[in-house]
Amino acid sequence: MALIRCDFDSEALEMSTSMTVLLPGGDRDDRPPPLLYLLHGLTDDHTAWTRFSSVERYAEERGLAVVMPQVHRSFYANESSGMRFWDFLSAELPEVVSRFFRVSTRREDTFVAGLSMGGYGAIKWALREPERFAAAATLSGALDLAYIQEHDLRPHMRALVARVFADRHVAGGDEDLMHLVRVADRAALPRLMLRCGSEDHLVAQNRRFVQACARAGVELDAGFGPGGHTWEYWDQQLPAVLDWLPIKR
Repeated sequence: MALIRCDFDSEALEMSTSMTVLLPGGDRDDRPPPLLYLLHGLTDDHTAWTRFSSVERYAEERGLAVVMPQVHRSFYANESSGMRFWDFLSAELPEVVSRFFRVSTRREDTFVAGLSMGGYGAIKWALREPERFAAAATLSGALDLAYIQEHDLRPHMRALVARVFADRHVAGGDEDLMHLVRVADRAALPRLMLRCGSEDHLVAQNRRFVQACARAGVELDAGFGPGGHTWEYWDQQLPAVLDWLPIKR
């Protein structure tokens, strides 16, 4: 397995940025490997998955390439008065990855997953651009951003949401996963998976998303069990997520 830190200039962000990339090695056929975009959480960066989980070993066992971009504390959104992180993620990043690395660009070989804020980003990307992915997974996702904007009383979260969205209301728009599920074309969606610990402070948001999917008739592989908002839980769940991906072997 090759572990690569890639520093590059982003036109969307108008600055240099970084991503961590895992590329499978060894004796494999000539087909480019399937690709997983793996998104970080609010307090992490592009190095977090390789520092705090065994993702490198898990990916090598499955012949999977993994791209872990850096988006800071952006909720994977275009900031109202700042940088265009959604444009970076959804448009520029896939083009940069396909230009720099030999990985599959086919929908059936492309997946996205993330934890916490990254779980939100993964599901948002899959719901807004379902034609890009065969599967998407969230671990302990911050899945009810409208609730966070309207009801979270923690000063640091109120300041963060105000910085990113200013006076834009999340509810009912394309940053609102509950809304995106309601209006989704069910036949066009990729496979969706959700896992969250029953002791996680975001468990209520995850249960609301499960309910929203059920009301909309959107199929979701959802599971809850012992665990908190911790790397111990995420590293425990990651192999199950990778085994669930429809990787063509």
